[in-house]
Amino acid sequence: MAVTTEQVKDLREKTGISVMQCKRALEEAGGDMEKAVAILKKTSADIAEKKAGREAKDGAVAIKEEGGKAVLVTLHCETDFVAKNADFLSLLEKLSSFALKEGVEKMKAEAKDMIDLIIQKTGEKIELGECKEAKNGTLGSYVHTNGKIGVIVSLKGGTPELARDVAMHAAAMKPEYVTEAEVDESAQNTMREIFEKEIAEINKPEEIKKKMLEGKMSSYFKEKTLVSQAFIKDPELTVGALLEKNGAEILEMARSAI
Repeated sequence: MAVTTEQVKDLREKTGISVMQCKRALEEAGGDMEKAVAILKKTSADIAEKKAGREAKDGAVAIKEEGGKAVLVTLHCETDFVAKNADFLSLLEKLSSFALKEGVEKMKAEAKDMIDLIIQKTGEKIELGECKEAKNGTLGSYVHTNGKIGVIVSLKGGTPELARDVAMHAAAMKPEYVTEAEVDESAQNTMREIFEKEIAEINKPEEIKKKMLEGKMSSYFKEKTLVSQAFIKDPELTVGALLEKNGAEILEMARSAI
């Protein structure tokens, strides 16, 4: 059966795959559109499997908010060139919209076919990174202009503007914890060992060394803890003091960075 130009055009519009690949798939399928789509999906999956061992260190972050719900989706690729590619960004838009509408878990379950098609087009490994959703409290979000960092903040009390300010702060200041209570024992022990080695060679009495160690530990974890950080818009206030001033507290924070 001869393949028509109209069939190739229809398959191209449906899949986004190149004209020649669509033509070959239709020829192999004897003009059957459903079989041709299946052939392209199989080809895409085979290509994706071959690239599975590569490192995908670049990418972009997207956040969608609507109706008291926010989702964050991170999509990884190999190079900044593909991270700026229209097909890659369109895929990220589709995945984040899907997650907002249907939920993150359902999006994850159905993402592979969508991703494999774009792998076939770009020639790079592409994979999902962190995907989070927030449904409670006062929501605010921020995506850095380079698309490499995204943050969602959920507050008890406060306003969306306040939540967004805190999200913008978290994007810039890279907190690893929200409160000091989140600092686990393993992290404390690791940093204690590092600082003890630094202090060991100092010619000071043990009591002073002990105070120096406590000071270093306190300073280090305050810098890594969101509520203890100086707020970027008003360094006279910590983020914790800002929240207290506005009758708010953090319920949840989701941060992703490429």
